Amino acid sequence: MQDPIPGQIANVLSIAGSDPSGGAGIQADLKTFAACATFGMAAITALTAQNTRGVSAVMALEPSFVRAQIEAVFADIRVDAVKVGMIANAGIATAIADCLDAHPDIPVVLDPVMVAKGGASLLEAEAVGVLKTRLLARATLVTPNLPEVAALLGDDEAVSRAAMGRQAEALMAMGARAVLVKGGHLPGPQCPDLLVERSAAFWFEGQRIETVNTHGTGCSLSSAIAAEIAKGQALRQAVSSARTWLGGAIRTGGALSVGSGHGPIHHFHALWSRHAGHD
Repeated sequence: MQDPIPGQIANVLSIAGSDPSGGAGIQADLKTFAACATFGMAAITALTAQNTRGVSAVMALEPSFVRAQIEAVFADIRVDAVKVGMIANAGIATAIADCLDAHPDIPVVLDPVMVAKGGASLLEAEAVGVLKTRLLARATLVTPNLPEVAALLGDDEAVSRAAMGRQAEALMAMGARAVLVKGGHLPGPQCPDLLVERSAAFWFEGQRIETVNTHGTGCSLSSAIAAEIAKGQALRQAVSSARTWLGGAIRTGGALSVGSGHGPIHHFHALWSRHAGHD
């Protein structure tokens, strides 16, 4: 791997599934990397047939081909951070873990994508074991939402901050270096996120935004954090910067007219006028 050169644009690799509707997965990751002023790259793990109303089909790629994509990037390009999203199955999870283990100094943000918003399963049961034993401890940060934390722990979904704290600590006990438990599924008007590291815990406060434009929020947040880490920000600041950007992307999602279900967020809200192209 090449050494980073001060002043140059950071390079970030996403390893995730494809969303043909453009709101989540690889497509959302690349938009996020660009919006966060980094150069995005992508290794695709699976193809999906989906839109804003849900996922209708999934086709995982061969693990050997996923490995080949990742190794091709690492063989030629300096990678400053990696985001891992949809893994699909145990073979792909193992291939990803092997590739990342060969580059132990590169920061990794792991978004354990397990279930789509419409309820479709995006992670086979046997892959959960590989995620726990190989990828959890390799990741610089793991970013599960409340249903994903519950699934990883075999526990009930948290409905309070206290339960979020206990489950975050349980993931740390399983080997995670740092955990960001996303509280968007909590009842009530608040959406707090909890960052737990080895020596500290920090709550990020947030007000619930009433909108249908929530497709790809988890993918985009984890990608934004990876981008900020790649640019040299410390973990807590990277999470804070990413959350601020995501809040703007959610609030301005109504400027988009994409689909009839859970619409996408506005990744380029800071760059585009609301009426750009419609004057």
